[in-house]
Amino acid sequence: MNHSALTPVFAGLRWSLHSLLIALIAVVLVRSVLTDAPNSAQIHALAATLLAVYLGGSLLAHLRPATIRSARWIPWLWVGALSGLWVCLMWLTPDAAFIVFPLFFLYLQLLPSRVALGAVAVSTALSIVAIGLHSEFVIGGVIGPMIGAGVAVAIGFGYRSLYREAEERQQLITELVDTRGELAAAERAAGVLAERERLAREIHDTVAQGLSSIQLLLHAAERLDGDRPGLEQLQLARQTAAESLVDTRRIIRELTPPALDDRTLPGALARLAGSATDTLRASGTPAAVNFQLEGAPAPLPMNVNATLLRIAQGAIANVVRHARATRADITLTYQSDSVSLDIVDDGIGFDPGAAPVGDTDDSFGLRAIRQRVDSLGGVLSVESVPGEGTAIAVTVPVRETAPVSSSLPGVRA
Repeated sequence: MNHSALTPVFAGLRWSLHSLLIALIAVVLVRSVLTDAPNSAQIHALAATLLAVYLGGSLLAHLRPATIRSARWIPWLWVGALSGLWVCLMWLTPDAAFIVFPLFFLYLQLLPSRVALGAVAVSTALSIVAIGLHSEFVIGGVIGPMIGAGVAVAIGFGYRSLYREAEERQQLITELVDTRGELAAAERAAGVLAERERLAREIHDTVAQGLSSIQLLLHAAERLDGDRPGLEQLQLARQTAAESLVDTRRIIRELTPPALDDRTLPGALARLAGSATDTLRASGTPAAVNFQLEGAPAPLPMNVNATLLRIAQGAIANVVRHARATRADITLTYQSDSVSLDIVDDGIGFDPGAAPVGDTDDSFGLRAIRQRVDSLGGVLSVESVPGEGTAIAVTVPVRETAPVSSSLPGVRA
């Protein structure tokens, strides 16, 4: 996870876990020396091996996190090795039973929820049995590990929720920063285009018109008296003016931007629909994404253009990845004081009222869409029924307080 305000908290928790396990292993070593245990050599060897495996896995996770993420079996192997060494050590000395507490947090952090809860329950039972076999079964020896397991589960799941929330917040911040950069680039591009158009108009209305007038006047002077002195110079001047006019018109054409019809919001949405259709068919899904325009297109503020396009991209991405739809429709509607965007598909749908489980892409995508709509003061409606598809409707008011542009320079569908 990238650096955030909660990064020191997570770092502190990790270092506390490291310190706790190292301290408990040290207690086992010291106790074996003080009590002069007959199997102290085996205890020392197992404790040192347990510490080496733990520190080696922690160092690998710190230095090569990408390797850990790509090889899912490494955390399982690491946790299994630590658990096996712990059981062997606990067989030799009951003091090792307390090492189960940092292992609880490793199970809850590295394993899936159900597997982690099962591992916590099994390790708790093993520690209770080990304490009882080495001494005797007492209430404290049973309740103590159970209370520790309950506290560890509560803290572990709280840590998971906090970490997931921090990751989602960091994703939102990154996306907002990227969007701000895209909007700034789009505004700069729009400013460049506007300045080029202004220069083209100025040159056309001044220099080009002046050269055209000079050419006409010189041509008229030639016709008045074909035998007058200096006729050759008049013809040369007219020819020079004509050549300069050609050059001026070429400059005007180069300054004037090409037609922007395919870079408007409707053009970008049409390209998005075509691209999504190609993607679905390339993946073996005979589906089609269609675009429909209603109302007369009108210039919109630059941030509205870019945000509506990003909303459509996020919604269609969810359709492509999750919906299993055979058809999806994108409808852009221009109204007198607002603009509406509707994305409807006939896919598997979902229950909008259900709480999202985990940090799935689709739940995060809907939250991102809602935040984009809120930033524009718009209204978002999500209607979906499991098995009957999904409909997303966005309505954004159009105000004249922001710079308007009908094109999308710098934004690609």
